Amino acid sequence: MIDSAKHDTGKPRPTLVPVSLINAVTEIREYGCKKYSSPDNWLSVEPQRYRDALYRHWLAYLEGEVSDPESGLPHIWHVACNVAFLIEMEGGK
Repeated sequence: MIDSAKHDTGKPRPTLVPVSLINAVTEIREYGCKKYSSPDNWLSVEPQRYRDALYRHWLAYLEGEVSDPESGLPHIWHVACNVAFLIEMEGGK
């Protein structure tokens, strides 16, 4: 029997986010934590640097380069992580 007493209409459904996106950003974050020695380091970087990094990874991806030569991880994952940082920094919910 399904309980209809749960009042969650209109509430966010984070399970709609593809797990592959969460895993991709997690991989990039883990790489960044090892590289920069701090999980909070990204907060001290100005947003323009993330915009530039996003463009570099996006352009490399569009030119057919699958993985970043430095990290070995897919450029598109780096794009996703940079977008996540910008969303957070620019007032995302």
